[in-house]
Amino acid sequence: MRARRLLIGLAVISAVVATAGMVKREEITRLLAVNTLFEPARIVQNFSHMGAMFHIVPMDLPPHPAAPLREAPTRADLPADITGWIEARAITALVVLKRGEIVFEDYYRGTARDDLRISWSVAKSFLATLMGIFVENGAIASLDDPVTKYAPGLAGSAYDGATIRNVLNMSSGVAFNEDYADFWSDINRMGRVIALGGSLDDFAASLTSRVATPGTEFHYVSIDTHVLGMVLRGATGRPVPELMATELFAPLGLEADPYYLADGAGDAFVLGGLNLTTRDYARFGQLIVQGGRWEGREIVPENWVIEMTAESAPGDLPRYGYQWWLPNDGRPGEVFAQGVYGQYIWIDKSAGVVVAINAADTGFLDPGVQDGNIGMMRAIVEAVR
Repeated sequence: MRARRLLIGLAVISAVVATAGMVKREEITRLLAVNTLFEPARIVQNFSHMGAMFHIVPMDLPPHPAAPLREAPTRADLPADITGWIEARAITALVVLKRGEIVFEDYYRGTARDDLRISWSVAKSFLATLMGIFVENGAIASLDDPVTKYAPGLAGSAYDGATIRNVLNMSSGVAFNEDYADFWSDINRMGRVIALGGSLDDFAASLTSRVATPGTEFHYVSIDTHVLGMVLRGATGRPVPELMATELFAPLGLEADPYYLADGAGDAFVLGGLNLTTRDYARFGQLIVQGGRWEGREIVPENWVIEMTAESAPGDLPRYGYQWWLPNDGRPGEVFAQGVYGQYIWIDKSAGVVVAINAADTGFLDPGVQDGNIGMMRAIVEAVR
């Protein structure tokens, strides 16, 4: 009997060791994926297959009528110099809508229309849009509520005392190093938390230093958007992917079921882990052009769309709303969502034009690139206006 118990005990220990080894291998695999994610030879493939490398939360949309975007009878002629720009900026997808119709669509570098592409920080603008639904219905009582009212786990952190409005405006005051080139920066430490199966809630709660009093200075802090996700979860008792799928994506009639990257706790990487087709990024931009309405139905309150896309962050520059950017030289109707490595949803409300771009541009931080991209998007708008 003792021998049998010993054999059973050894079998259990072996199983635990094997399981631990498997978990460790998975962590190492994800860590290696983080370290090679942006390598020039892999970056295009990686950006269209993020779900193969990281934890994900699928969004199986509730039954809804698939609604392919309408295509214009003729394809628009884009600026003559766009071919060189597409090559230089490593563009992988370009979709242009005018009054809700596709006037231009193309895919590059071996990518295809059905690829689900990583949003990076374009996802921040999606989350702000979703939040407006729950401000309107009263689940979130006020933007001037402290974030700790809905995310009590942040009590005692640098977020204690910041309001929801402060965080929407990227003026939480939390100290955060966003330098992608610095291995030890906060943004890169956060990436390793995801790779190693850690919790972003815990990471946010671990931040204790401030650079400013909340609400006084604009300071771009990516983890701010995760805190907004914590607020939404606390206010509704539901995970963000479920909210996004039922309240925003199903009514929009997306052409493909999206997914979020996730941390080890299963919480969505809402600040940059959304994966959609480029057509569906453009569709979301069209929702904003239309003031939150789609096929005659109000999905997002119009007053929220107006408020979140208006300049409201403290300071003169950069111009920023609620997780949306406005060009510094300020043309009426222009607003955009932006992600690293060249992801954009450019919106010109006055022209009724949306430009959705995915890219794998390793030179996105080079001097003049941002201004050149804005110039090209404006040129595209003028070409199709």
